[in-house]
Amino acid sequence: MSYAKLILALPVVGLLAACENTGASYEPVIDGAVGPNYYADLSACQNLAASQGALDSNAGGKAAAGAGVAAATTAVFNNKGNNVRDAAAVGALAGLTASAIDQNTKKENIVKSCMRQRGYRVVG
Repeated sequence: MSYAKLILALPVVGLLAACENTGASYEPVIDGAVGPNYYADLSACQNLAASQGALDSNAGGKAAAGAGVAAATTAVFNNKGNNVRDAAAVGALAGLTASAIDQNTKKENIVKSCMRQRGYRVVG
C-alpha cells in the first residue's frame, strides 16, 4: 500500500474509532433523575435504532458522485498511470463514509426521539 493511500485511510480509521457513543449506541444526556426503567427503555430505543441499516438509501448515489468527481478532477489535473482509478476509489469511499455518518446521525435522532416519547427530558 502506498503512503498516499495509507494517509487517506487514516481519517476513516479515526472516524470508526470515534464512534463509541454514536449511532445506535448513543446514550443521550437526560435532564433530571432517571427511574428504574431507564436502562430497559434505553436498550429498547437503541435496539430500534440498530434495526436501521448501516448505510442510508442514498449510499450508492453518494459513492457514485464521489467517484465521479474525484475521477474527473484527477483526469483533468493529474492523469498519470492509475491515478484516475485510485481517485475514483477514494471518492467512492468518501461517499460511503458520508452516507455512514448521515445514518449514524439518524440513529442518534431515533434514540433521542424514542427516549422523549418514553417521558425522558433529553438534552440536545
